[in-house]
Amino acid sequence: MAGGNERSVKALKEVWQRAENSLCADCGKPDPDWASSTLGVFICLSCSGIHRNIPSISKVKSLKMDYWDDAQVQFLAKHGNAVTKAIYEAHIPIYYYQPTYNDCQVLREQWIRAKYERKEFTEPGRQLPYSDGVKEGILWKRGRDNGQFLPRKFLLSEREGCLKYFTKQDAKEPKINVKIDVINATFQPEKIGNPNGLQITYLKDNKTRNIFVYHESGKEVVDWFNAIRSVQFHYLKVAFPIASDNEIKNRLTRNFLKEGYMEKTGPKQREAFKKRWFTLDHRRLMYFKDPLDAFAKGEVFVGSGENGYSVQKGLPSGTQGNFSWHYGITIVTPDREYLFTCETETDQLDWIRAFTSVINQAMTPQEYASKCLDLLPS
Repeated sequence: MAGGNERSVKALKEVWQRAENSLCADCGKPDPDWASSTLGVFICLSCSGIHRNIPSISKVKSLKMDYWDDAQVQFLAKHGNAVTKAIYEAHIPIYYYQPTYNDCQVLREQWIRAKYERKEFTEPGRQLPYSDGVKEGILWKRGRDNGQFLPRKFLLSEREGCLKYFTKQDAKEPKINVKIDVINATFQPEKIGNPNGLQITYLKDNKTRNIFVYHESGKEVVDWFNAIRSVQFHYLKVAFPIASDNEIKNRLTRNFLKEGYMEKTGPKQREAFKKRWFTLDHRRLMYFKDPLDAFAKGEVFVGSGENGYSVQKGLPSGTQGNFSWHYGITIVTPDREYLFTCETETDQLDWIRAFTSVINQAMTPQEYASKCLDLLPS
């Protein structure tokens, strides 16, 4: 801890060690070692960089390397994470996505700006840009066939319970019209190649369709994301009137459990293994030739252990298909075994952990009803 008189250094250490200040006030990362001398919150290094970009609101200093005078220490002691959160997070809508340290930069930055800069959550009943049940605007959408991003008009409507997009501004009929309850949205900056990249997925004929979009404004794309969650929340409140708010919140947009490349072979297990991009979305394991494909080449349903599903490290002895990666995974289902290989042991263990987390969960009645098709031939 940097210099100062002994009394202020001791006082700073005491307030820093309070239980309420043991996690970053903005993303929840353990052991924050920075703080805002103007807001009174304890934050991690990553969030401190975002605070540094709004100097009119927040002045950040290192708790270990910077000098803190008596007045600044007293300010921290009077505030801290609990007091400051009670002010700036007093009225967060139940559907608003509060990012963690595992989330991407644009989500964390807009969360911090929404709290401290725009003060969106300080007053009850405030009209927010994602809370009025309708949103219309332009998003840059990736073409399914040519891969080019072009501006498209999108319309989200709570009254109609759907999301639409139009190929032209003045088009009367939408290119798609998707019911809000079959939509998922997740930020994918690395996959899309844009820091504000958003992947919107929906079910059509029990198959998953992907749409990849972005907006030049981080605020606008996060507003779209939370508008989708808002409309979903209110739709599900009507559809499931006895469900609690938290139960409904858990059914809103979700991040994928795991994504990445593996090799796969066909049902005869004698074909050459082919490299494919895999996405595990809860009980749906989908594979694509390219990460930005609009449609999966195939899907497999991953059920629970009590229903005959399991995951095993390695491949069955005598596997005949040619493969270039040597870290195998076998998924056992009541109908057949699915064989995959990973490039590294780390990938193999990460995938096994992800599959195990799904298999260990009991299946719901809805999951029985929506059991997917097996993997299709590639």
